Amino acid sequence: MTLIRWEPVREMDSLQSEMNRLFDGFFGNGVANGRSARRWIPAMDLVESGGEFVLRADLPGVREDEVEIEIKDDVLTISGERRAEHEGRSEEGYYRVERAFGSFSRSLSLPEGVDADRVAASFDSGVLEVRIPKPEERQPQRVQISAGKGSRVEGSATEK
Repeated sequence: MTLIRWEPVREMDSLQSEMNRLFDGFFGNGVANGRSARRWIPAMDLVESGGEFVLRADLPGVREDEVEIEIKDDVLTISGERRAEHEGRSEEGYYRVERAFGSFSRSLSLPEGVDADRVAASFDSGVLEVRIPKPEERQPQRVQISAGKGSRVEGSATEK
């Protein structure tokens, strides 16, 4: 009987490779130009500051005119595209390409009642900042009750 030495690190590597293959297949990471292509999803922060929400998105390598911001049905969508520097050029001289590129789109739901005309955006040093004013809180309204035709307000309900 032959004994085989158990190597847990090798089994973990095998498990990780299998999980990577599974996630790559599920999320559509295919192969472009013979290399694996990675989908780029820019990082975003959303903070509440006083009377507004402030969204910051890191968009390195993207120009201001390549970004679109749209608000429709209380959903804010930021989209654009980061182009690869080596696109359209000979791939000679590239030993490794790890930076992700391509189209992106990020959406988030806004609170009901946000005034889209008051949303402001700025772009500086590869960081997009979108300021979203909070909607005004709805105040309860008091409804005046008026007596109906022929009804009596004075006295008790048992009087006739």
